[in-house]
Amino acid sequence: MRKAYRVKKEADFQKVFHKGKSTANRQFIIYTLNKENQEHFRVGLSVGKKVGNAVARNAVKRRIRQSLTELKSELKADKDFIVIARVPAAGMSTKEVKKSLTHVLKLAKMINK
Repeated sequence: MRKAYRVKKEADFQKVFHKGKSTANRQFIIYTLNKENQEHFRVGLSVGKKVGNAVARNAVKRRIRQSLTELKSELKADKDFIVIARVPAAGMSTKEVKKSLTHVLKLAKMINK
């Protein structure tokens, strides 16, 4: 995922947390915030220490990024969103992560279907 597609600044994260809406399933929490006149979506990832050590957390982030890259064409462009991984996400394969992420994104009305 290119840098233009990422929420990086702390202020942007806080804006999405405080003004956005949250949706969750057992593995992920999604916070979404509408951003008018934005060319493409932006995503921030958060994987806490409860998920595992640095190796496990980075593996979860890679799986999430891969899933979002595959879903890129289906996601709404005018949104910023934050994906927070819960503990069960650590034991999931890439295919399971994509399925769970698709489920929670549909619940959050982020997918154009």
